[in-house]
Amino acid sequence: MSKVCSICQRGSMSGNKVSHSNRKSRRIWNVNLQKIHVKGIQGKTYVCTNCLKSGRIERA
Repeated sequence: MSKVCSICQRGSMSGNKVSHSNRKSRRIWNVNLQKIHVKGIQGKTYVCTNCLKSGRIERA
């Protein structure tokens, strides 16, 4: 599964996980993707919840 929204091309972001003692290690924030049927597109596609809530797409 690709971790990219098929509508807005939003993907995962990276940054630092910072501990209480201020040590840093790399981490990833993934996008909240849902596999849904979209009107006008054959089959299911991955769409982020931001696109679903804003009304950029219409569910089939």
